[in-house]
Amino acid sequence: MRKTEVPESVKIVGKNIKDIIKEKGLKVRHVAHDSDLDIEALRRYMLGKQIMGIDKLIRIGKALNIEMSELFREI
Repeated sequence: MRKTEVPESVKIVGKNIKDIIKEKGLKVRHVAHDSDLDIEALRRYMLGKQIMGIDKLIRIGKALNIEMSELFREI
């Protein structure tokens, strides 16, 4: 059982990552590889089940070739 609930903002960022991957027609495994992340870790981030560190956000943003602000839209 989790001690604390994952903040809503983390879930929104995860949804934004998922949406951007879909919009760009990318494969999750390729984004994970380009971000130097385990595919399961990226999936947990996309589902809003795990909090991401700033280093991981930066790597994901670079892999998606987007401005960092796009990850935070709707927050």
